[in-house]
Amino acid sequence: MIKLKVRNVGPVKNGYSSNDGFIDFTGVTVFVGNQGSGKSTIAKIFSTMSWIEKSLFRGDFTPNYLSQYNRFKKQLSYQGINNYLNDNSLIEYIGEAFTITYSNSQLNITEKPQKSDYKFPKIMYVPAERNFVSSVDRPDLLKRLPLPLYTFLDEYEEAKQSLAESIRLPIGKAMFEYQKRSNKAWLVGENFKITLLEASSGFQSVVPLFIVTKHLTKIIKQNGNVARREISVNEEKKIRKEITKIYGNANISEDIRRVLLEELSARFNYSCFINIVEEPEQNLYPTSQKEILFELLKSKNDFENNQLIITTHSPYIINYLTLSIKAGIVKGKITCNDKSHKLLEELSAIIPLNSTVNHSVVSIYQLDDFGEIKKLPDYKGLPSDENYLNEFLAESNDLFIKMMEIEERCQ
Repeated sequence: MIKLKVRNVGPVKNGYSSNDGFIDFTGVTVFVGNQGSGKSTIAKIFSTMSWIEKSLFRGDFTPNYLSQYNRFKKQLSYQGINNYLNDNSLIEYIGEAFTITYSNSQLNITEKPQKSDYKFPKIMYVPAERNFVSSVDRPDLLKRLPLPLYTFLDEYEEAKQSLAESIRLPIGKAMFEYQKRSNKAWLVGENFKITLLEASSGFQSVVPLFIVTKHLTKIIKQNGNVARREISVNEEKKIRKEITKIYGNANISEDIRRVLLEELSARFNYSCFINIVEEPEQNLYPTSQKEILFELLKSKNDFENNQLIITTHSPYIINYLTLSIKAGIVKGKITCNDKSHKLLEELSAIIPLNSTVNHSVVSIYQLDDFGEIKKLPDYKGLPSDENYLNEFLAESNDLFIKMMEIEERCQ
């Protein structure tokens, strides 16, 4: 299990108050909290540290190289959080292959003895600004965007190019089509056909998220259970030569260097998919939030070592996740008897069976406005109703009751 400790980085001050400060990144990890409370900061640090670990394992650079000349801060600059660091900042990442610690403005990296067990991941950070990539028809002309958005745009373009036929979207009973010759993306329904540029903001947010997730999941599934393939001595020398050339070119920016290094991943078989999604609920009606969440959970379930990390403001995401957990509990109780088939059919009509999750792989963390993180407790495996998002719903009910009392006093 990957662990991450963060203190005094941007809005995250004291960090997690339990488990010696370590957040456990399980199969499904969710962060809720007010805007500016640090949800995205934690997700971006996790994404960066996971990528650094992968790069160390792949041999892109050595621990000594990364420790010099503020190169670690330059890695954080990719996510735009390098200026969040101060003299008191602490980041400690315990991965499968390396332990990486940033403390007292110094970086320390330790290789773990069980490094050979490392699951080589495809890491995708899905930014909240993703609907922007749907609203432009000349992405090649875009400049000065956040770097993660460029990376996501590249994955989206590749995902569209890989489509051999139209694909059904999880919302709106619509199909997505992409015409390679005209470079046009279309939404097709029973009584309409419009370009994605003409679609609602909800579709513009969902389509890139759904298409990229489906594309990358397919890549992992194609690899199946095949471990990282062995590289010949000559091929390894060639890779090292390419890496040295990339780092030796002072004219290459950090973001371009990152892209070039990522292309070297083609020499490896991915073993899992780490899908980091900001605000999956963006611009969506509650029932549509349910459908996209179930698709993300389905993708996570497609391979044992896949991970789904979500940041959210939506109480519906937590409530629908609770339904998926409960469905997982119920599915586990359905035994092989004469009624099992019928019971599974009835359950699948409520929650798709491939979107159910085991409560043991779900962790939900709450961030407050004072930079502290707490884990949401559970009751018999189900997330507690006493979470920040539900409390705000309860508050609105209380306010309504108070206004009714004032109204009665006016009579």
